[in-house]
Amino acid sequence: MGSVAGLLAGLLGVGGGLIIVPMLLWLFQWQGLESPYLMQLAVGTSLASIVFTSLASVYAHHQHRAVLWPQVFSLTPGILAGALLGALLADQLASARLTTLFALFELLVAVQMFWGMSTTQQQRHLSRTALHLAGLLIGAFSALIGIGGGTLTVPFLSAINTPIRHAVATSAACGLPIALAGSIGFVVIGWGKNLPESSWGYLYPPALLGIVLCSVLFAPLGARLAHRLPTRVLKRFFAGFLLVLGLGLLWF
Repeated sequence: MGSVAGLLAGLLGVGGGLIIVPMLLWLFQWQGLESPYLMQLAVGTSLASIVFTSLASVYAHHQHRAVLWPQVFSLTPGILAGALLGALLADQLASARLTTLFALFELLVAVQMFWGMSTTQQQRHLSRTALHLAGLLIGAFSALIGIGGGTLTVPFLSAINTPIRHAVATSAACGLPIALAGSIGFVVIGWGKNLPESSWGYLYPPALLGIVLCSVLFAPLGARLAHRLPTRVLKRFFAGFLLVLGLGLLWF
């Protein structure tokens, strides 16, 4: 799971959470872990793993000079505030409802990415205030469902006509503040809840260690592939990937 998450983090700028959250939820249930907060535990653990995956992915994209750092710095203040807000909201939702929300979100973004991509080449420039607001929304929803923000950041940057490779690289960089703020929030908010032994709030260290050991090795490989694949293939692959995961979560 860590290897696949790392590969997709580098390839698509998604942080790997879209793979980690549903897989962790299924693995927790398969291994017999009991808690009314299993989905929150999967989300918090996913966010913590994205801290490490993002570092590896961002470094690889930076080597290709693909990260648009001004956009990253403009989005980050809103992202940090939004990520803490998302952690608070996740604590209030039932695990089943949070799972359904996650699945529907994946399907919605898959449709948008497949049919709604802009064909214009000229990039639009937004004000700093607009980018702060976008960062707040991206951070809140990403922390709520345990992703690095790529499923929102990549479509957002693409909508303002940022080239897809720059959108993926910049999204990977934005995933780091989301993961840091979100995972800290999930540890604090989940502390003392009815959770499996060895949990640190809504974070499960044994799973985190297994994921990180492999994800940081495969993220640079995904980043190299992102700079070699044709743009259309990259967009379609992103959309298909989300569609399969969303349907899988609703089915199970």
